[in-house]
Amino acid sequence: MELAHSLLLNEEAYNQLGEFQKAEFIFEWLQFLEKLLPVTSRADIRENQKKLVEQLTSLLNNSPGPPTRRLVAKNLAVLYSTGDTFSVYQTIDKCNELIRSKDDSPSYLPTKLAAVVCLGYLYKKLGRILGNSFTDTVGNVLKAMKNAESQGRYEIMLSLQNILNGLGAAAMPCHRDIYKAARSCLTDRSMAVRCAAAKCLLELQNEAVFMWSTDLDSVVTLCFKSFEGSNYDVRLAVSKLLGTVLARALTSKQTTASTRHNFRRISLEEVMELLGTGFLRGSCGFLRASGDMLKGTSSVSRDVRVGVTQAYVVFISTLGAQWLERNFSAFLSHILHLVSQSHPKAIQSQIDAIGCRRCVSFILRATVGGLLGEKAQIAAAKEICQAIWKLKKVVDAAMSDSNLETRISTTDVTASQHVLVCALQELGSLICGLGTTAAPLLQDSSTGVLEAVISVILHPSISVRLTAAWCLRCIAVALPSYVSLLLDRCIERLNTLKSSPEAVTGYSFAVAALLGAVKHCPLGIPHGKGKVIMTVAEDLLCSASQNSRISLQRTQAGWLLIAALMTLGPAVVQHHLPRMLLLWKCIFPSSPKDLETEKTRGDSFTWQVTLEGRAGALCAIKSFVSHCAGLLTDEVVQRLLPPLPSAVDLLTQLSSIYKSYGNSLKTPSTVYRHKLYELLAVLPPKTYEGSFWAVLKELLADLTVPDSQIDTSTFLLPPLCHENDLLLLGPLLQETDHRFIEEQLLLGNSIAGGSLEYDPYSIYEKVAKGDSVPKPLPPVLSVISAAARLFGVMFSHVAESHRLQVLEQLLNSIKQTKGSRQQIVQLNVVSAFSTSLKHLANCKGSLGPEEVRRSALTLVMGALESNNPLLRCAAAECLARLAQVVSDTAFTAGLAQVSFDKLKSARDVVSRTGHSLALGCLYRYLGGIGSTQHLNACVGILYTLSQDTTSPDVQAWALHSLSLIVDLAGPLYHVHVEPTLSLVLMLLLTVPPAYAEVHQSLGRCLNALITSLGPELQGSSTTVAALRTSCLLGCAVMQDNPDCLVQAQAISCLQQLHMFAPRHVNLSSLVSCLCVNLCSSYLLLRRAVVACLRQLVQREAAEVSEYAVSLVKENTEDFTPDVNIREIGLEGALLSLLDKELDERLCQDIKETLTHMLTSMAVEKLSFWLKLCKDVLAASADFNTIVSVDTTQEEETAKVDDASILTSDSDERFHPFSNPRWSTRVFAAECVCKIISQCENAGSAHFDITLAQERKQRDSRDDFLVLHLADLIRMAFMAATDHSDQLRLSGLQTLQIVVRKFAAVPEPEFPGHVILEQYQANVGAALRPAFAPEAPPDVTAKACQVCSAWIASGVVSDLNDLRRVHQLLVSSLLKVQAGKEAQSQQYNESTSTMEILAVLKAWAEVYIVAVEKQKNQSDAHNHCFKIANSAEENYRDVTSSATGLLDLVQADLGTLSKLWLAALQDFALLTLPLEYASQLPAEGGTFYTADTIENARPHYYNSWALILYATALWLTSTGFIVVDPDEGVTNLSRPVTPTTMCQDSSTRPLVKSPEDVNTDRFHLILGISVEFLCSPRSDAAMENIIACLRALQALFDVPWPRSKIGGDQELGVEMLNVLHRLILTRESPDIQLAALEVVQLILFAAQEHVKEKRRSAEVDDGAAEKETLPEFGEGKDTGGLVPGKSLVFATLELCVCILVRQLPQLNPKLTCSPAVQSGKHLLLSEDGSRLVAAALVILSDVPAICSPEGSVSVLPTILYLIIGVLKETAVKLQDGQLPLTVAASLQALKGLLSSPMARAEKSQTAWTDLLRSALVTVLDCWDQVDGLLQERDEVSLLTAITVFVMSTSPEVTTIECLQKRCIEKFKITLDSKDPLVQCKCYQLLHSIFQHPNKTVSYPYIHSLAPSIVGKLQETEKAKPENAAELQVIEEGIKVVIALTATAEEEHRAHLVAGLLPILISFLLDENALVSATNSAKSLHEFALQNLMQIGPQYSSVFKKLMASSPTMKARLESAVKGNQESIKAKTAKHAKNPGKSSSIQLKTNFL
Repeated sequence: MELAHSLLLNEEAYNQLGEFQKAEFIFEWLQFLEKLLPVTSRADIRENQKKLVEQLTSLLNNSPGPPTRRLVAKNLAVLYSTGDTFSVYQTIDKCNELIRSKDDSPSYLPTKLAAVVCLGYLYKKLGRILGNSFTDTVGNVLKAMKNAESQGRYEIMLSLQNILNGLGAAAMPCHRDIYKAARSCLTDRSMAVRCAAAKCLLELQNEAVFMWSTDLDSVVTLCFKSFEGSNYDVRLAVSKLLGTVLARALTSKQTTASTRHNFRRISLEEVMELLGTGFLRGSCGFLRASGDMLKGTSSVSRDVRVGVTQAYVVFISTLGAQWLERNFSAFLSHILHLVSQSHPKAIQSQIDAIGCRRCVSFILRATVGGLLGEKAQIAAAKEICQAIWKLKKVVDAAMSDSNLETRISTTDVTASQHVLVCALQELGSLICGLGTTAAPLLQDSSTGVLEAVISVILHPSISVRLTAAWCLRCIAVALPSYVSLLLDRCIERLNTLKSSPEAVTGYSFAVAALLGAVKHCPLGIPHGKGKVIMTVAEDLLCSASQNSRISLQRTQAGWLLIAALMTLGPAVVQHHLPRMLLLWKCIFPSSPKDLETEKTRGDSFTWQVTLEGRAGALCAIKSFVSHCAGLLTDEVVQRLLPPLPSAVDLLTQLSSIYKSYGNSLKTPSTVYRHKLYELLAVLPPKTYEGSFWAVLKELLADLTVPDSQIDTSTFLLPPLCHENDLLLLGPLLQETDHRFIEEQLLLGNSIAGGSLEYDPYSIYEKVAKGDSVPKPLPPVLSVISAAARLFGVMFSHVAESHRLQVLEQLLNSIKQTKGSRQQIVQLNVVSAFSTSLKHLANCKGSLGPEEVRRSALTLVMGALESNNPLLRCAAAECLARLAQVVSDTAFTAGLAQVSFDKLKSARDVVSRTGHSLALGCLYRYLGGIGSTQHLNACVGILYTLSQDTTSPDVQAWALHSLSLIVDLAGPLYHVHVEPTLSLVLMLLLTVPPAYAEVHQSLGRCLNALITSLGPELQGSSTTVAALRTSCLLGCAVMQDNPDCLVQAQAISCLQQLHMFAPRHVNLSSLVSCLCVNLCSSYLLLRRAVVACLRQLVQREAAEVSEYAVSLVKENTEDFTPDVNIREIGLEGALLSLLDKELDERLCQDIKETLTHMLTSMAVEKLSFWLKLCKDVLAASADFNTIVSVDTTQEEETAKVDDASILTSDSDERFHPFSNPRWSTRVFAAECVCKIISQCENAGSAHFDITLAQERKQRDSRDDFLVLHLADLIRMAFMAATDHSDQLRLSGLQTLQIVVRKFAAVPEPEFPGHVILEQYQANVGAALRPAFAPEAPPDVTAKACQVCSAWIASGVVSDLNDLRRVHQLLVSSLLKVQAGKEAQSQQYNESTSTMEILAVLKAWAEVYIVAVEKQKNQSDAHNHCFKIANSAEENYRDVTSSATGLLDLVQADLGTLSKLWLAALQDFALLTLPLEYASQLPAEGGTFYTADTIENARPHYYNSWALILYATALWLTSTGFIVVDPDEGVTNLSRPVTPTTMCQDSSTRPLVKSPEDVNTDRFHLILGISVEFLCSPRSDAAMENIIACLRALQALFDVPWPRSKIGGDQELGVEMLNVLHRLILTRESPDIQLAALEVVQLILFAAQEHVKEKRRSAEVDDGAAEKETLPEFGEGKDTGGLVPGKSLVFATLELCVCILVRQLPQLNPKLTCSPAVQSGKHLLLSEDGSRLVAAALVILSDVPAICSPEGSVSVLPTILYLIIGVLKETAVKLQDGQLPLTVAASLQALKGLLSSPMARAEKSQTAWTDLLRSALVTVLDCWDQVDGLLQERDEVSLLTAITVFVMSTSPEVTTIECLQKRCIEKFKITLDSKDPLVQCKCYQLLHSIFQHPNKTVSYPYIHSLAPSIVGKLQETEKAKPENAAELQVIEEGIKVVIALTATAEEEHRAHLVAGLLPILISFLLDENALVSATNSAKSLHEFALQNLMQIGPQYSSVFKKLMASSPTMKARLESAVKGNQESIKAKTAKHAKNPGKSSSIQLKTNFL
């Protein structure tokens, strides 16, 4: 194929190819040429033009296929437009010649067609350049059309469209001729030709004025005719033409020059009248009403009506949203007029009426719902309301009119019914779409929406009553705050108007509908409503028999209410279950005898009431079973069963009943059947075993002797076919935007589709996906689908032996019926049998013996050859399921063989299509039939069928089947891939485009082939490359196909290719293809586009986005103007599409695509994304918008009100998004939150304004989030103050995130302030509306979180400013205190729980922050005092804000603490296991009611942790001391509802002692914490665990709780075990550190306890008998520790866990393993070091809680761990600092060695031994190291030795061998080359030399002092080079001076005599001093100072020395003199520099 890539055709390569490859080669070359020509230079083109034209024109004679001829034409046109045009006329003549040719043979046809296509493209591209030649061309083409066949007519129409497009107005002379030709084609028998003609006329009307002026009427009539017998594509094309022409006629501004005198402007009424005529009378014209019409028999054919409906929508969409807003009332009245009584023919039967209503609803939905923004929709809703009021008046007048013409008026009443239904439905849909933004509409009393709807509930027509109820349901779903209100109102009316039949049914419908809405309202309704409704229902049922006039209505209403009540779920229903079961029991006769007596009594009316009642009862029980499965215990099931046999008995008697009582019982009995079948289908079959056969018999009768003659296939079969197979059956079964109206064409003429009035019980059910209103089918039909479903369930439970009998009966019934009925029976039977196979397959059942299989096969095979394609499709699926159930390979092979034989012999389309599909389906359920020869046979046969050009149907079905096999045969298919691919390509290149269904199947084949090749497509071998090229070629052909669904296939094929071989897909052309189709009118194409985009942006978001924008900039003319990619990018286009799109799946995909784009690009294109979100959010801010607040405004103006910053935005700029829907705005707000989190991951500059500004200056392209803070606040504000509650929640969420993320960002211009401070007015204004009394609780709860985040963030330091937000919290706290009585009865009780807990949690957060701040400041305060008092003033400022915040909370703390404790008590009760449920308080807790316990739980789980922490802080702040004396019993709960902790108050003391109260509180907090920490759910939030641990820390911070836990060892051990488990399961270092802090406190408590016991024992027993004191502490006298009971053991376990986790080398088991030994030292992370350090601190405290014996048993472990950590982490760091772990281990070692246990008599010897061993271990550390010495830190080890020497009793370290080794180490270290090490060594020796015990210090002095002095003497010669060396000398001298001080008198003189010369040698004379280095100067000063001190101290030695050495003396004198002078010179300037030594000493002073 590479050879095809050249400018000229490579003819030698071409001639070597076979016939088919030639076609491929040509196509590849043409494709390449198409891309090459636009980018080739003009000179090159001219050079090769002649040759190229020859090659291209010669191709015309080669009979090219459709895609090839289009490419030839395009290339010729481009060639002439870029090259020279002089030879173009020859080409045109040649084409004309080819067209004139008399050769009519089929082989010559492609050449003729190619010539036609060529002309079209040449004129389109070159247009007027071609001068007048077009008249001949057009004439020639039109002449050719007279005897052309359909393909010719199709191509000619498209060509004429292109010619008109190119020539524009110049083609005027030919307009009439073309118009005439197109007219005849518009009613052509070929649908493709009709579509092409519509496109041609659409092009023509651009210039041909007569089409929309003088000839308008005939164009309209023509379109109506064209709709007759049309398919979906034709309706789409013609409606577009009709709508556009009419819109043009209405808006045209005629210029005087071109007008004819008789032309007048046409008015809107006339245009509407034209369309209305088509809608009402169809295509029979305006005046020529035929005889039928006059007789009133003919009805408009449905396809015309549906076509006209679509034309209405096109008409309005073309005129646009603004036009619709202006003319809405005229439009509305016209549309509603279509279903009014003025046109009785349109609605003469119910079926017609339903059809028309659907069309009207569709027009209103598509225009009002699709075009208008929210404000305009509210206006439209008001108009609709007006219309409803008008109709209501008419009805009222008619109803009240008691004159003689009453009969006429009732027709009026029924007349208005359809108008009302349409108006109410649209009103409901509008409000539902508007959601809470519709609130102003309902509050507007002048419109009176609710009054209007409720007033119509009494309408005499049942369908109006139902629709009004549905409308109320929509209002309730949109505005949850109205649910309770409406329920109350309807129940009240129902009770008042109990005696009016309309009122009883109307209001019961309304209540049922509202109950159905509750599950869509997360806030629910008050629990008590259930009780009220149950009472009303019972009352209705009981009073039904009192008044025969309304007994029917009351019965129906009663059961309807009960059935609807069941949807509220188990929590509500369980209270009413006994009453309902009683009613259920009473409604059926208790024995067969009673039923017999019943039959003999009564008349048709009483039977009607009885059947209605029983059907209702069945419905209620079915509703109960479906919605309350949780209540179906065995006991309840037992109570449900008794009436069932009686119900079935009645079923068997029905036919005889309605024979006796007449036909009026027909419908009720059908309804009864339907309801019984539905109930049985949801019950387990074993519950009605006794009646099994009776039911089965009835089912068979219903299926085989149906009452109706209606073809039920379209609703019975689609669910049984596979969705992919349904694609074969054309667009009617596919999802389209017009599904709502197209459905009626699908259902055949005898039924128009479902409607609410067919089954009122569907009003409370969930709506099926994609429907706006439930659409139950008529009972006659729904009973059949229920029967088929039930048969499916029952057949799988029939014994295998009886199955044959059932099947035989079904087969016979099909045989016995004749004619059209036979097919109906067959349909019913196949659907029932197919359902049963589905069930069998699901429960892995088997079908039965051979005979059963045979009958089953006969049944299915019969249907496989049915004339109904849908039935064939279902039968093929059924056959495959049969094979799946039998699952026997021989049987399956047999099935396939039957189909093979049939396909070889049969010639009719029906059997060939059915059997070919069967072959594919067999593969679906058997995952490939293992044998290759079977596969070969299948493929062979399907190849042959797919090339059967006589029947496109056969081709389509065979190819579809082939695609299934490719997909499902797996690796076996690989052999066939190449031939299949070439077959698919060949067909793509040759099948005419009119056969779209064949192309669609080809697309599925190609898709399956690409999938089966999979990742192999990436390969580089020639075969793979060839396969890949073929796939790409196939996609290219399909992309060019005119059919949208084929284009969708092409896109999904390219998507697959891109997944497997991304490098080989040309992304830019793919993206351009996607952008062009983004707004296609075909839903499936849009879905394919977005699904493909979703995949592309996951990998290459940036590229896709760039390609999209550059594409728009390049081609301006071809691009659809629907999406404005140029301005707002692909992202913006997707957002605006999301706003218009109604299909859920598509919206979901768009959201995912945008989310992927955002994650990968938001940080780079930050401004762009924020602007997009802002535009979407701002487009809605027409209520209030925010103006930037001047932060410097004076205090008094700020005090006016936050609302002063709300002003309306007068600036009416153009918005890229006009009026986006609230859901789009919510998505935009969510995007803002995602952008913030993306920026958070991207770097700190986004949250640091100084850094951001710096980087922005460096590179202006950089962009940072912090620079857009004003926008973020503004967006959050706009969202938070919107009318839509969902948007308010999103806005508050955004605000909360902004506050949390930006709280700490400082404001560079005002130091000490933060950047958010300037926005405090905005934040206040955003929060205030959420606390309004009418705000919904979820919004208030969210706002509380934002309040607490804002207060806690510390942004505002001024208390007056804080008070604004604080006030909001105070107001909500008052609401909480008001208690349950004050709650509004608007929502479920659990919502008040949610709100109360949110308030308490917010206060808790504020309190916690206030306490923490104060604590930090008191620390800072102490620090301040240490530094200086000068900092006093600024310190005061800081504290004022913290204490101020605490003061703010303090005022309410008394109340809060009670509420917090009450909430915790509730939470504790709710966390009790189920077995304690009986102990829970009967009326519920403080904040929850017993009924709503389940709904309340999640709210407690959300907020308990912070409340717990706050309570613990409060209790500790009072030190557990305060108990109000007047509180009495209620000290743990609120005054409003005292709840007691599961005890009866009589058994309790009336007033608890403070001790008891405290104990209760202590255990409450401890209990909740332990319960939670024992097993935190895996999804438990980190914050909760941390808060819980912090609460425990706070608790144990005060003595009283510590005494509780210290004194209760079991409790302590349990706590430690819980914490140990937490540490094991949670990796987070924060959690582990917090846990360790708690452990430390528990240990501290135990220490206190032990000390206290020891102290009291000493006091009691007196000091005399010291010896006999009992031992306190663990281990008693034996030293044994019991695991599980021992606190010490638990602590050790926990510490070991932490240490071994951080340092696995410590584990002795591991140390042997090679993995650990080879390891170098691992530097721990900072967190790791902190954990290890904390564990070591705890370890060193352990011996304090042991008895001496106990301490001996734990000491080895502790020493091993401490020294182990030291050993493992003692690594040199760069700066000589000690690692944190080393410092901690030395600290711990020191603490341990100085433990009193080391000196206690009982343990001293053991300790001494162990400590010596430990010292040996430390010393061994040095020697073990082989080759790693350089990293071991000698300093740490020396320090450890020093700690041993200094802290233990002398007998430990003075053993000679140990002492020797220690001294040795010091010697080695003194010789170190590293000055830092030497320095540290001197410091350590300094402390050892001063040890008070001489036995310890002398050996060291003797061994080491000489070498120290020697070293110092050496330094006389080598002066220090740097500070480090200087410090070494200074430290050395300090050691010698110290020695001098400790030495005995006689030795002192020698030392001083040695020291002085050294010091004097360091002095410099004046000249040297000037030029000396810094270190020499420092040394000089240091020496001088020491000399000044030593001289007077040891004056005799000093004098002696001076006398003996004059040079020294002179040196010293000059130095002293120089010093005095310099002191005079800078009197007070010089202060001693403490140098570096002291700082090091501070850090490592462990001694």
